[in-house]
Amino acid sequence: MLCRRELRASEKGGSKVGPTKRGKGTKWMVLVDGAGTPLGAYLDAASPAEVRLLTATLDTVAVTRPHRPGRPRKRPDHLIADRAYDSNAAWALLVRRGIEPIIPARTNNPRATHQDGRRLRRYRRRWIVERTIGWLGNFRRLTVRYDRLMDTYGGFFHLGCALITLRKVLK
Repeated sequence: MLCRRELRASEKGGSKVGPTKRGKGTKWMVLVDGAGTPLGAYLDAASPAEVRLLTATLDTVAVTRPHRPGRPRKRPDHLIADRAYDSNAAWALLVRRGIEPIIPARTNNPRATHQDGRRLRRYRRRWIVERTIGWLGNFRRLTVRYDRLMDTYGGFFHLGCALITLRKVLK
């Protein structure tokens, strides 16, 4: 039996539903390859900052190596991210894992990043990630969260990622 406070909280939302400026929501963290195929996805409440969810998102990734048998790798070679990920802790985490971060510096960061213009030119490919998130937004079941349980919503989210992958493979 649920106590009164838990019952009220469960009636007004669901697991991993957090407040945003426009109401309640769930944050989609998607890691894609160069063609826009989803490699890993993580769902959480909309409240925490994206940089705090970086480790959990990277742990969902299994990057396959072309023409090499064996276990898939757990890390990509490069990571293109927006300014929200520019923190010294995130940089240290990515460098420790052997991932080259391509992140533009925030204007309020006192320690400028150590990237030159050649690496930041790769940032122009960020539109591929935004396009994949737009494709996921075409699924109404994901855009409007009808499901109270995170397991159900996460299942439909991963089903949407699988459909996007199948569309890319069957072209």
